[in-house]
Amino acid sequence: MNTSAEKVVLEAMGLPPALRAFVAEKLIESLDAADMPPLSAKWTAEIRRRCAEVDRGVAKLRDADAVFAKAYASLK
Repeated sequence: MNTSAEKVVLEAMGLPPALRAFVAEKLIESLDAADMPPLSAKWTAEIRRRCAEVDRGVAKLRDADAVFAKAYASLK
């Protein structure tokens, strides 16, 4: 690995968990950005709102397998 990249990784690992997650998210977004058009401001705001609800513990989360099973069953 390049020494500059190693330095960045070491510095990032020293950040608090929430900031490490933010950095990781931004890096992943930068990889995905080349394949997809940018999100509209409305979608970006909606994503942030939903993430904030999850972070505050007020969102009702459901198991993905159960959600997909119910959706597939409704198609039959």
